[in-house]
Amino acid sequence: MAMIRLGEVESRFADIIWNNEPLHSRELVKLCEEALDWKRSTTYTVLRKLIDRGLFKNEDSIVSSVISRQEYDAMQSTLFVEESFDGSLPAFIAAFTRRKALSPEEISQIQKMIEEAAEEA
Repeated sequence: MAMIRLGEVESRFADIIWNNEPLHSRELVKLCEEALDWKRSTTYTVLRKLIDRGLFKNEDSIVSSVISRQEYDAMQSTLFVEESFDGSLPAFIAAFTRRKALSPEEISQIQKMIEEAAEEA
């Protein structure tokens, strides 16, 4: 699957859908008018672009996601590590922990994730 990048406004629009899905396209227009001060045509134009990019779908005027917020966030995290750390998760973690000390709870959570990943491998 191709990586999808969203600009700031597209991200706010996507959040509206993710937070309210599934929703009727009329409701999406109303929410975008309130939150983004958009006209109906702007909402449908941006929706069409994000449908074309594979993020959302509009079937029988019901808008919902093809890619969940969690899947999108995972894609963006992967892309960031690939672009910034040559795909090396250990290099990312080393860089991150140089600037921010991990709490005992965070260390425990990370250790649990590593153990679960090891069991799946």
